[in-house]
Amino acid sequence: MQTEPVFRTAGPADVPAVVALVESAYRGDASRAGWTTEADLLAGRRTDEAAVAAVVARPDSVVLLAEADGVLLGCCHVERRPEAGYFGMFSVRPGLQGAGLGRTLLTRAETHAREQWGLTAMEMTVIEQRADLIAWYERRGYRRSGEFEPFPYGDERFGVPLRPDLRFERLVKAL
Repeated sequence: MQTEPVFRTAGPADVPAVVALVESAYRGDASRAGWTTEADLLAGRRTDEAAVAAVVARPDSVVLLAEADGVLLGCCHVERRPEAGYFGMFSVRPGLQGAGLGRTLLTRAETHAREQWGLTAMEMTVIEQRADLIAWYERRGYRRSGEFEPFPYGDERFGVPLRPDLRFERLVKAL
């Protein structure tokens, strides 16, 4: 990376690049270059253009992008909900993971939820088996709620599970 990242909100034209980034960060062998891979838990796709286009277009929803030298480096989705902001689709280019860009994106998402929408909390769901990722969020002030949601087995829009015990845990942080 030659220059400092520039942050902006995604538009419809950004959808293909966002899909490619998300897939590279979570699925397949390329994702193993970073530490956020889900390749040992899930095969198949993590998202597609229709799903990303829907969140880009949805009211009370933004996809934040980090770019440098014309290259998409990271993204996240933030959605305004009645009780709290929802944080998801968090992706950083695998070779750049661990360099602080993810922390910066997360902080920008929290600031957006607080300053633009007046929200006092942020929440997300994380696959329970992702202990390293949950620990990373805990170091940034998120707490485990003990509330779980089943993984949508049989719905390949979320991937093809490689084990039978997946479920999501809700993490929450006061803003």
